[in-house]
Amino acid sequence: MVHSLAGELMGGVLRTERPFRAPHHSASMASLVGGGSRPRPGEVSLAHLGVLFLDELPEFTPQVLDSLRQPLESGETVIARANHRVSFPSRIQLIAAMNPCRCGGGAGQACKRGPRCAADYQSRVSGPFLDRIDLTIEVPAVSAADLCLPAPTEGSADVRARVLAARALQAERLAAHPEATARTNADLSGGLLDEMAAPDADGLALLRQAADTLSLSARGFHRTLRVARTLADLEASSSVARHHIAEALSYRGEVLRQGQIKAA
Repeated sequence: MVHSLAGELMGGVLRTERPFRAPHHSASMASLVGGGSRPRPGEVSLAHLGVLFLDELPEFTPQVLDSLRQPLESGETVIARANHRVSFPSRIQLIAAMNPCRCGGGAGQACKRGPRCAADYQSRVSGPFLDRIDLTIEVPAVSAADLCLPAPTEGSADVRARVLAARALQAERLAAHPEATARTNADLSGGLLDEMAAPDADGLALLRQAADTLSLSARGFHRTLRVARTLADLEASSSVARHHIAEALSYRGEVLRQGQIKAA
């Protein structure tokens, strides 16, 4: 329906695959979130129930990135004008990629402009926007020698099987709850999140320590719980343990400092 409204159905044929949208970093705010005199859905709505991929993340205008904060939080985009108000669904999986600094560089190469280059480049992405990203992973540069290594023993099909098993556990747990309307851990909120993602005593102690030491926001606190609950599901664990909380914190980009937070 969203693609039909945007006039993107080829020959009127309905889409049968989840969308994958990858706008260029020169995209305007209207093209990304929607708008116009006759409001049209933007990329974030055209990626509804699919993937929105933002490559070279800091190259996007900061104001354009911050316009995604409300859709990422609520799962919908609201466009308000003087004579009308339109809401488009925008429940997406956001995937973004960036170099550590503007210079880029290959394997084993350090930035010639020093740490300030990275600091200035990364500061183009605001803290509130980053706070809405659950998993942050640093990927080392790949050298030519790395390309000659054998393929990993666990392929995509194996990972997919583990993910489907974890989602089946989530669906079973949510179906058994009389008041649950969520479909996945990502949809848990309020009392339902506190009930289904409650960590054990050691995990709760670590989370409280991290909240104080790393100054976690309320959003970061609850998103850490959701990720930890999913990590437990991937292990087919009925409870959220300390190591699940520690791994969830590491994926948020938080540093487990020696002597401040002990993950083990």
